[in-house]
Amino acid sequence: MTQDLLQPDDLGDFEGRDITLLGVTRKLHVGGRGPAVIVMTEMPGISPHVARFARWVREAGFTVYMPSLFGLDGAVPSAEEAAGVFRRACMSAEFRAFGGGVSSPITDWLRELAKLAHGECGGPGAGAIGMCFTGNFALSMMLEPSMLAPVLSQPSLPLDQPGELEISGDELAAVAERLRREDLTVLAYRFEGDAFCRAERFAAYARALGDRFQGRVLPDAAANPGPKPPFFESYVTTPHSVVTVHLIDEAGQPTMAARDEILDFFRMRLLPRG
Repeated sequence: MTQDLLQPDDLGDFEGRDITLLGVTRKLHVGGRGPAVIVMTEMPGISPHVARFARWVREAGFTVYMPSLFGLDGAVPSAEEAAGVFRRACMSAEFRAFGGGVSSPITDWLRELAKLAHGECGGPGAGAIGMCFTGNFALSMMLEPSMLAPVLSQPSLPLDQPGELEISGDELAAVAERLRREDLTVLAYRFEGDAFCRAERFAAYARALGDRFQGRVLPDAAANPGPKPPFFESYVTTPHSVVTVHLIDEAGQPTMAARDEILDFFRMRLLPRG
């Protein structure tokens, strides 16, 4: 039976774990077998749509590590509740929602998570995908040597500077050098008319990373028109979430092609040849 993505998800097919790294304990939802892929949620938390994508990654042959970063895991909050989650995240010291050229402190913890996950799962390395509020985090995580496959889905920070990047200049230079030295690439996705992740941001990534940045821009007509969770109905009024809310789960759809490209990217980088 197809899951109703507008109803809460108990995440019962994932193992709940409390992990302490750098003195900070967070809840993780873990499942699958194979190399590690860290799935970082979009606003307003680990929704049924985000969990569906994590299950696709798990079914593709990977161990999913899905950290609880904000919101109530598995919930479909009201628009007002979700807006509260958004406001608290914007004020949190762990995130840098405004102002470019600075990395969010949470990325230190996430790099440690990548190291831990790779140690537990083995393989050549780990992958990660960030979405929306967490969209750029997979790039910052490339400072961890075990990270091999970064995906940026509609990276939306900094919210106030559409042409800036949420990463420090020194870290960006180090990532660019590593991508060149190890012949690695970054995949990124956005909708053409996305008000939160605009063309200026992808242009900034391309200037910084050159052809190591592989940006994909989907037409707005490829976005699922609904129905959508209350937060999206009230606050996300343009096509935005490429592999979750605005994905059309039908063969031949551009958003499904994006999903498949991401899974193939993880396979190419993380699964043994042959």
